[in-house]
Amino acid sequence: MTNPAPPSLLSLTVAPAQVLRGVPALAQSGEAIASLGHRPLIVGGNHTLATLSPQLEPILKQPPLNCATASYSPDCSEVSLASLQEAVTRHQADLIIGVGGGKALDTAKLLAHQCQLPVVTIPTSAATCAAWTALSNIYSNEGAFLYDVSLNRCPDLLILDYSLIETAPQRTLVAGIGDALAKWYEASVSSAHSDQTLIIAAVQQARVLRDILFQKSADALKTPGSEVWREVVDATVLLAGVIGGLGGAQCRTVAAHAVHNGLTHLRGSHSALHGEKVAYGILVQLRLEEMVQGNQLAASARQQLLKFYREIGLPQTLDDLGLGNITLAQLRQGADIACQPNSDIHRLPFDVTPEQLMAAMVSTTTPVDKNCSPVLSAGMNDKQD
Repeated sequence: MTNPAPPSLLSLTVAPAQVLRGVPALAQSGEAIASLGHRPLIVGGNHTLATLSPQLEPILKQPPLNCATASYSPDCSEVSLASLQEAVTRHQADLIIGVGGGKALDTAKLLAHQCQLPVVTIPTSAATCAAWTALSNIYSNEGAFLYDVSLNRCPDLLILDYSLIETAPQRTLVAGIGDALAKWYEASVSSAHSDQTLIIAAVQQARVLRDILFQKSADALKTPGSEVWREVVDATVLLAGVIGGLGGAQCRTVAAHAVHNGLTHLRGSHSALHGEKVAYGILVQLRLEEMVQGNQLAASARQQLLKFYREIGLPQTLDDLGLGNITLAQLRQGADIACQPNSDIHRLPFDVTPEQLMAAMVSTTTPVDKNCSPVLSAGMNDKQD
């Protein structure tokens, strides 16, 4: 008699080991940082490292810390990572500290993973949940998305200093709102059918996240630094990360991020932020559901989002992303990349061709056709509520 095969082993990376948040969280973080290592290598962009030096120096110059800095320029790329590994060796670093936006933090997390060192993340904006997650996106030196890497743990320490976040341009928080909204519109497609407890929890938390952003974003943007502003920052940086941690690899991105990935291969899109491209990608995903499935609830959800986007300043069209003058060949290039065999777009409950995607990409603001026949997929019956 043979023994039954053991169940599959699933690894969840739910949350950072410690989160320090408040004002001034950064100024009070020295002891927590020193508990992780005494020779940190601080990774960030050239501008960020120079700008934050006055705030970082009093903390990181305290004994027993011996710090060095290194830029991740030109991007979160294989070339940059190789250079940073040399910097780790030269400094004999025993800790990585990532400071900056999503790409700086992704670089620091992956560098720490490769070198088997602890990592601290210090976000300087609320544009993504990269400070929380056990995932890094890898780009070419020119900024084109190539692939992502799952890490074996979330950061050891996340320092969310609201006074630091408040110094970032408001556009970054708007972009973070767009990126966080995608959690619902993608998870409800990829994972709403699951009967697994944690995935159900992740999908429902994505709905909660969407509702928080719908209700509070406009007021938050009018009152930077206020309590409601902090709540929206928490939603984009922390709660969005919780959803990815709970759902794990089985609660994944779908078309919105696939569209983002395709657009990064068009140089004209590089002036748009990650969350801006993702927000536009949500509209494209909903438009595909309308066109291919005749899904009227997706059409209603798209109209609801367009109104919300207008209110807070998220892009609705290619023109809003700086791509109003791209050629048909360039549009086809982005669509082809978004539809590659390993793309997340294939988590949609129907097949998508590059031609269909192109049609959706140029019609994100099209009025709803009241005569379209609703073909509703299970799990999508509450897109708008």
